[in-house]
Amino acid sequence: MTDLPMTPEPPANPPMAGIVVIGRFQPLHFGHAILLRAAAEQRAAHAADSTLIIGIGSANRPSTLANPWTAEERESMVTAWLDAEGIENTHICSIPDIEDPPNWVRHAERYHGEAGCILTTDFDTAELYTAAGWDVVLLPLEQRENYEGWRVRETARMLSTVHDEEAVRSVLGSLVPSSVLDLLINTDSLARLAYMGEGGEPVG
Repeated sequence: MTDLPMTPEPPANPPMAGIVVIGRFQPLHFGHAILLRAAAEQRAAHAADSTLIIGIGSANRPSTLANPWTAEERESMVTAWLDAEGIENTHICSIPDIEDPPNWVRHAERYHGEAGCILTTDFDTAELYTAAGWDVVLLPLEQRENYEGWRVRETARMLSTVHDEEAVRSVLGSLVPSSVLDLLINTDSLARLAYMGEGGEPVG
């Protein structure tokens, strides 16, 4: 098991089975956007009345360069993107890590609901959910060299001390959807990354 706090607690009434996508969204980047659009298309084609359920993983991790934004901030990113895309009938839930892969699905079901359909680009996740009786759609990971979370975060960190909004938008705009980038800039959520390098010294 884990020494991490089990927060948030699971809801009393998890959502009904729907189309599930799980990500850390640190931050929401174009790789996530591709997956979320695919999930919306899957729903439209096969289960138009179902809910698109988006699980925000690692909700209980402490603030580090690998986890710079809180679950609440990441929920705001997802909401901003969904609103910009006009995607409705959604449910967002934050899921704490348990560091126990064999029991992950049963743990996560307490938050995102029981067996429905999950879309993922992660082979290990696909295996776990298949073993638990879920319908699984395993999608190819597009442009991995550009859309890996750590690459996006490192780029954002290098821009965190740049006080030229146009320059920040020019670089991060190729990695992060404009609706999310607007949120990060307007809430000054990039500045904290400057102090998350080794030793806590500002970058640049």
